[in-house]
Amino acid sequence: MKRVPAIVIVVVGLATGVAGVVLGEADDSPGLQLLGVLLVLATVVLGVRTARRNS
Repeated sequence: MKRVPAIVIVVVGLATGVAGVVLGEADDSPGLQLLGVLLVLATVVLGVRTARRNS
């Protein structure tokens, strides 16, 4: 049951990062794209770290 909040946070982080990349590309903003990519990478790293600690 403790995994549900972690899964929700990972999904929200990934969705926000992907939205940042897509919106940054549409607006031709390399800074927003970079922030989106960094958010996705950080979310994946923290999600994997949390999964390893809980199992």
